[in-house]
Amino acid sequence: MRLGIPFEQPAKLDSSVGVAAHTVVVCAYGLLIPSSLLERALWLNVHPSLLPRWRGAAPVERAIMAGDEETGVTIHRTVEALDAGPIAAQRAFSIAPEDDAGAVYAHAAEVAAELLRDVLDKDEPTFEPQAEDGATYAEKIRPEDRQLDLAQPAQELVNRVRALSPHIGARLGDLLVWQARVQDDGSFEPLEVQPAGGRRMAYDAYLRGRR
Repeated sequence: MRLGIPFEQPAKLDSSVGVAAHTVVVCAYGLLIPSSLLERALWLNVHPSLLPRWRGAAPVERAIMAGDEETGVTIHRTVEALDAGPIAAQRAFSIAPEDDAGAVYAHAAEVAAELLRDVLDKDEPTFEPQAEDGATYAEKIRPEDRQLDLAQPAQELVNRVRALSPHIGARLGDLLVWQARVQDDGSFEPLEVQPAGGRRMAYDAYLRGRR
């Protein structure tokens, strides 16, 4: 509205919604788009993974939790099946050991903008079918996914912390854990935490405050 760009915000995306464009770009939209709308235009979905790996709601988080060293962005045609449409463009990038979900999403946004520019510049984008094997699914983050079980390997716990930062946080008892590392002895060490109702702080400061 501030820029004077026309927009619509329908309460429900159904056949009554007008599609005043030849191409529609979808990003982070988790509901079903009716086939009646998909038939009226070319719908392109921006997905932050290397499809067919990590189809679904939480591709960045699941990639980090799994210890993936690489992810990427895929631009594909939106179809009725979940993130299964043919691919117009795809680019991979590395996940650094220190990257959290925020860093990966930020990198993915830059890559997505470049890929979209190239795809939309074409009069007729070309599409390649997704591979039939290698598909994995990125389920929504559940409450139990946020719990840190100290019986698990330290690197898996660190990956879980990275995957849930900086948006919702992993939980260790009554603490939110925002940063962590594997110590030299192989054990898990929180670095930045947030007590219930409190502010973020270094874990050392939290421990001193409890003495």
